[in-house]
Amino acid sequence: MHTFWVRLNAVVFFGFTVLLCLSLLTAFSTYGHRDYGTVKQLSINKLIQLRRVRDNGQTGYHYDQALFNFDLKADLTPAFDWNIKQLFVFLVVEYESKKNVLSQVVVWDRIVESKEDAILDLEAEFLDYPLRDPAVELRNKNITLRLVWDHMPLTGTLFMRSGLTNSTILPDQYT
Repeated sequence: MHTFWVRLNAVVFFGFTVLLCLSLLTAFSTYGHRDYGTVKQLSINKLIQLRRVRDNGQTGYHYDQALFNFDLKADLTPAFDWNIKQLFVFLVVEYESKKNVLSQVVVWDRIVESKEDAILDLEAEFLDYPLRDPAVELRNKNITLRLVWDHMPLTGTLFMRSGLTNSTILPDQYT
């Protein structure tokens, strides 16, 4: 009646249809997830350095650079559910300059892969990446720290959340 290839085609595409339906149900289940985590403390512990850097090499590039320690207390365990593979957590410094309405610089990041690692209690944590401003405008600048975490599900849509922000003013003189 039907050849082997017709029956194989029907079985394979039935399997793909079931897989598609299950994937769609899984993706739609992420829309109901509303527990995102909380940030209890986010502040600059100590400004280590604010200086102007001059590259005397071929580029002759100048920029301001700030280095500091920060304190962070956050509980991101509610962000995990059955569909979350990992969280990409990063600290963003935001400030305004003459060149840009809003400059955003990532200065620290961490990958959180389990609920056990999702409680962040950091004191005097040093930056992974220095805060650099090519417009040489960091002196006396109001900067805002913002913790952001990116939900990376096994399947479904990627989405980001952010927590507590904290503003501080950098000194008007280089250190």
